[in-house]
Amino acid sequence: MKDDRKPAVRVVAMPADTNSYGDIFGGWLLSTMDNAAGLAAARRAKGRAVTVAMDGMVFHRPVKMGDEVSVYCEVVRVGRTSMTIDVEAWCRHRHTEDAFKVTEAKFTFVAIDDAGQPRAVDG
Repeated sequence: MKDDRKPAVRVVAMPADTNSYGDIFGGWLLSTMDNAAGLAAARRAKGRAVTVAMDGMVFHRPVKMGDEVSVYCEVVRVGRTSMTIDVEAWCRHRHTEDAFKVTEAKFTFVAIDDAGQPRAVDG
């Protein structure tokens, strides 16, 4: 299991999120991770931030319908207008306590102002 950090997002994979084999669509997992990273980015930027890149997405194991997915985020770099966030998704089968990492990626966000223009992260 992950360390004692709290997940940015925790959700249960539902039947509508699966393919014909009962595995969760990779796009659903990517969307869940982007949502979690967006929360971390907005908190760090103290305002609106948008996804500009996602790098190194690696799927380690499948997620099944009914699994609990927890997404952990860590801001690892902050530039003038952008930030990089390490994101990991961990899975726990519904009736077990053991969790395992299912995917990870680096997300880059840019802080923007009300006009949609880049702004200083700390500004």
